[in-house]
Parts: sequence; C-alpha cells; structure tokens
Amino acid sequence: MLFSGAMTALVTPFKNNTVDEETYRAFIERQITEGIHGLVPCGTTGESATLSHEEHERVIEICIDQAKGRVPVLAGAGSNNTSEAIRLALFAKKAGADGALLITPYYNKPTQEGLYLHFKAIAETVDLPLVLYNVPGRTGCNMLPPVLSRLARDFSNIVGVKEATGDMVQGSETLEACPESFSVLSGDDLTALPLMALGGRGVISVTSNLVPGRVAAMCNAFAKGDPAGAARLHHELFPLHQAMFMESNPIPAKTALALMGRMESEMRLPLCPMSESGKARLIEVLRRQGLL
Repeated sequence: MLFSGAMTALVTPFKNNTVDEETYRAFIERQITEGIHGLVPCGTTGESATLSHEEHERVIEICIDQAKGRVPVLAGAGSNNTSEAIRLALFAKKAGADGALLITPYYNKPTQEGLYLHFKAIAETVDLPLVLYNVPGRTGCNMLPPVLSRLARDFSNIVGVKEATGDMVQGSETLEACPESFSVLSGDDLTALPLMALGGRGVISVTSNLVPGRVAAMCNAFAKGDPAGAARLHHELFPLHQAMFMESNPIPAKTALALMGRMESEMRLPLCPMSESGKARLIEVLRRQGLL
C-alpha cells in the first residue's frame, strides 16, 4: 500500500514572508531519519491557502527533491475550482510526486453529485494516484460514503481518502462501502488509532511534525499486530494531539516547533501568533512530553 502508516502533513517554514528552503529541507530530512512513512506538503497544515502558485509549486519541488524517493510524497493539489485543481495535480505529476491530495471544494458547497463530477474530471485528466480529502469542519461540505464508493470503483487512480470528520460511524460506513484496496487514512490524530482499528490504513498527522518517530511507532505497532502497544502510544500522545488543536491548525504546531528550535514561528495572515494563555498551556504539554 503506497499511502499508509504515519504521513506528516508538513508545516511550511517562512522567514521574512518567504519560504525558508534551508529550514524546510532540514525539517524534511529529520522526518525521514526518524522513521516517518510519508510526506504531505501543501495541505492545510502547510498553509497552502496563503501560498502563491509559484510558492506552492516550489514547496512541492523541494519536498520531492529532499525525499529522493525514500518515502512517498503526497502533494497537496486541491482547490474549489476544478480547473485549478487539475492544473495543480498535473504539476504534482510532472514534479514527480507519488500522488496528489485533493480537498473537497470549499465555499461552493457542491451537492454530492457535484463532488462526484469534480473528482471525476480530475481523475480522467490526471494519471496519478489521487487521495481525496474530506474535512467538513474546514470546507462546509461533507463527502458521504456512497459518493466515495462510486469514485473508488469508477476510477482506478482514486486510491484513498483522508477522512477528517472525526465521526467513527461515517468512517466505518466509508470502510464498508469502498473496495478493500482503498486506503482510508485518518485526517485527525485524535482518531487515528480508532480508525485503524476499524480497518483504516494510517494517519495524515499534524502531531508528527513534532514527534515523527513516535507517531510512526504507534502505526508500526498496530501493523505488527500489537494493538496494546499501539494503544499505549496513542494514550501517551493524546495530550499532544489535543494541544495541536487548541487553536486553529497550524498555529499550535508552528509555535511548538519554534519553541523546540526547529523553525521560526512565522505564519501568514489571517493566521496570527498564538494567544499567551494558549502558549502557556502548550509549553506545559511540551514539557510533560519531554520536548522542552
């Protein structure tokens, strides 16, 4: 399975309002050496909504070049504009990505049939493994299991979904509706292990920006038939998972990485620095986790 285990939804480091390539490369290298199973540049956590097209493409190029085929790269390529999503996915293929991650169209609020036609258009145009991304809390649009089932069965290059509803009933329905080969990945660290217990293949993680080895170890334990070990790691990581969503992602993740000396905490508006009260709670969690 190409997309499975622990895959990091990479933050994008900035310095003086430009992409900090040197820091990004070092960050990616650390992810790989600590055992992460895959990399996802230019997603929500990577502040893709604030990147110019040129920056978006460069961030993907850097990630692919630094990974050098050691782990798969699933490049963020979604848009609420179908034509733009096709363009971004075609670029991901040209750049050498192993697949493209495609968010459901936000703001437009398409019907279920509109979602089907959106992803159909991309799948028919782009010969690349595609993972769909369902996060209604961000998009105002929930892609339901029957539509996912149609897409998975109608298009061989639609190979998975990042399921970020946090709803285990919908997750179970998705797993039941889709082919066994279809990769259902949690898009929410808090529900990664429960979804794997239902048949999910892993997680696209925010927490692994901080502790890639520990998130990978949880997935490894489950894959090796050690659910008790996976559960122990899940519970150990749970306070960190919660901390990553105390304020809008990736504000806590970037703040934590800055506190850990990994990068600047710089974000782009409309994201802003973490509140002082939130930062104090975050520091306490990081200390308890042995990260400060």
